[in-house]
Parts: sequence; C-alpha cells; structure tokens
Amino acid sequence: MRRTPSRPSKPPVHPLQGEPHGSPCSLATPHHEAPPLPKPPATLRNRALALLSRREHSRLELLRKLKPHTEDEAELETLLDDFAQRGWLSDARFAESWVHGRAARYGGTRLKAELCSKGVAAETIDDTLAHLQTSEAARARDIWQRKFGSPATDAKERARQLRFLATRGFSLDVIYAVVGGDWDDE
Repeated sequence: MRRTPSRPSKPPVHPLQGEPHGSPCSLATPHHEAPPLPKPPATLRNRALALLSRREHSRLELLRKLKPHTEDEAELETLLDDFAQRGWLSDARFAESWVHGRAARYGGTRLKAELCSKGVAAETIDDTLAHLQTSEAARARDIWQRKFGSPATDAKERARQLRFLATRGFSLDVIYAVVGGDWDDE
C-alpha cells in the first residue's frame, strides 16, 4: 500500500468568523465590504457652525472662508447677521480671544495690525488692548529675558535685540527701555 503525501490541513474555522482572510470565501475581502455612505452636502449654515465650533472667528474671517461655498452673497450676509444676533459671532469676543492667545508673545502694534487684517473695528481693538492684564513693557521684558537673558555686549548684538523686539510689535520707547536695562516702569 502506497501512502499519498498528506495535504496540509486547514485551520479550524469558527462559524461566526468565516473563512480565513485571503481565501475565496472570506468575508473580509474588499469586494464584500459595503461601500462607504456618501456624506450629505454641507450647508452654508453647517459649515459656519463647524468653523465656529473650533474657535472664534471675526465676521470678515468667516465671510472669507464661506464665500467660496456660496454664489448668493445676500444669503451669506443674512446668515452672518443671524449668527451675530444670536450671539454666536462676535468681533469683540474674537478680539479678546485672539489677544489672550498672542499677548504673551507680541506687542500692541502687531496685535493691532493682526486684528485690523481680520476685520475688527478700531474701537473694539482699542478696548481689547486696554484691558490687557500686563503692561507692554512687562511683556517685552519677559520676551527679551527668555530670548536673550543678558544685555548686549556690542553694537551688533544690541541691534539684533532691538530688531527682534521691533518685529514682535513693541513700540520703540518700550524696546529701548528693555534693551537698555531701564526696567523701573512698574
């Protein structure tokens, strides 16, 4: 009697798991998976709410982001008016949030310029900057201390420190006071 070579045995299959992956009867093959459901088209209102749920936006910022998604600007203006009336869209709240997040790193001049570019009214910006907890000189001194830590030893280093604080948006009198070591402003 001649023995036939034994075939490798199949691994046992659990009735709820189906065939092993890769077999012709496998339930896990890509052609048996259900196609993903298409997302419903995002309405203008839903897009606006999604943007506002992430962070505060100014009216102009939200207008710029939503404009490519609509052909009717009147509809967009009506939506923004409705959001403002409900208290969901506020330039004052946006300015406060923006300044709160960036005041520790930037001076008043830069904060004002950034808020202007975001479409916030000048009086709202002035009110927001007036309510800062720390003075501009104290913020500039903290930034200078973290970056440099010691007074400049030569003119080149002094110019570098002055330039650094100027690009951060601090006023010249504050910059010269901080770099010059005149810290008796408190």
